[in-house]
Amino acid sequence: MRTSTRRPGRLVALTAVAALTAGLLAACSSDPGSDGAGGGDGKVTLNVGTFGVFGFKQAGLYAAYEKSHPNIRIKENVIERNDVYYPKLLTQLQSGAGVNDVTAIEVSNITEVVQTQAAKFEDLGKAAGVDKSQYLDWKWNQATTADGKTVALGTDIGPTALCYRKDLFKKAGLPTDRDELAKAWAGDWNKYVAMGDRYMKKAPKGSKFVDSASSVYNAVFAGARERYYDKAGKGGKEIYETSAGRKAAWDTAMKVAQSTMSAKLKQFDPTWDQGFANARFATVSCPAWMAGYIQEKAGASGKGEWDVTRAPTDGNWGGSFVGVPSAGRHKKEATDLAVWLTRPEQLAKVFAKQASFPSTPSVYGSLKPSPTTTAYFSDAPLTKIFGDAARNIPSAVYGVKDAQIGQSITDIGVLQVEQQGKSPAEGWKAAEKEIKDVLGQ
Repeated sequence: MRTSTRRPGRLVALTAVAALTAGLLAACSSDPGSDGAGGGDGKVTLNVGTFGVFGFKQAGLYAAYEKSHPNIRIKENVIERNDVYYPKLLTQLQSGAGVNDVTAIEVSNITEVVQTQAAKFEDLGKAAGVDKSQYLDWKWNQATTADGKTVALGTDIGPTALCYRKDLFKKAGLPTDRDELAKAWAGDWNKYVAMGDRYMKKAPKGSKFVDSASSVYNAVFAGARERYYDKAGKGGKEIYETSAGRKAAWDTAMKVAQSTMSAKLKQFDPTWDQGFANARFATVSCPAWMAGYIQEKAGASGKGEWDVTRAPTDGNWGGSFVGVPSAGRHKKEATDLAVWLTRPEQLAKVFAKQASFPSTPSVYGSLKPSPTTTAYFSDAPLTKIFGDAARNIPSAVYGVKDAQIGQSITDIGVLQVEQQGKSPAEGWKAAEKEIKDVLGQ
């Protein structure tokens, strides 16, 4: 999702997209607490709240769990964008009303949850069947308080690659071989931008090189060691103004925003989804979880046209957790479900369905994406590409307001330059103002 991290949601036809949209609207409009006691048949309904589609349902996990637990019914409540989902989650936690039994948390929000909301979650580190050693150390630590309470369990991480359309590259006279492209821009995002300049000289009608400058910002920033805070914890100081990682990402994004190579779309908005379906852009920075999203939104016409290659630098963009709010009506059953969903063998099944990369390294050697996904992406070696990136993800500090700072930069600063023609200085000034408002400064 997930980034955000949004997150993934995958369909293969426009009719299916319409059906999912209707389902999402219905899910989002419901009160997760309204039918928690079941429908009068003696079953316990467990509400699972996610932003976008995590793949649990698509991989058959809910159905399998319900089959082995005949007293349980699972209802998934989905909100497409995390920037809508997360504020609603905070409101629910504050009031104690309407909380989902199991709730997803995006990585950029996990520090804030750990530091300000930990008392409102069950300690999953003490839950039966949980083995800390099964998870990546850094992933486990992100969701654990200073006194050892683990408020959520990791689902996926976001090793980042580049997804591109071979058909559009060929028409623009560019190389289409994934290894040749990876070598052409290895280690330098400026070389990727230079490839965009070449593309635009012979761009197929109606197409651009990249979906948005914001996606380039996120991909470059994903590999940064220095982010928005100097250290984790309540004593962490915001350094977004001087951060080398932020500056590098901003400068690269500005080159894209001020060029003709961007389709100027806002990620995860309907027009962005339509851009996949209409082949409006040739490349998109794609964490592992976005592979399924592309497959769904681009639809059948994109099969075999999309390919995947290494990004100029490796990084982690997104990734998520699931926690159990203490205000939920069925904490014991919800805890059992959360633990089961995040076991290595279950996360491997989600990867097999949509390539979301697990937080559990014990399965890395045996991961196999679905033949359908592999075929969709031109038989790209997805496990190797994302696995190699995962092994090179730099250790980075996440702060309390990481998500809000990042969103202010991309959705305010970058978009003003890209869509409104503002100068980079004006865009940054607008982003800074929004950030200071968010931080209460």
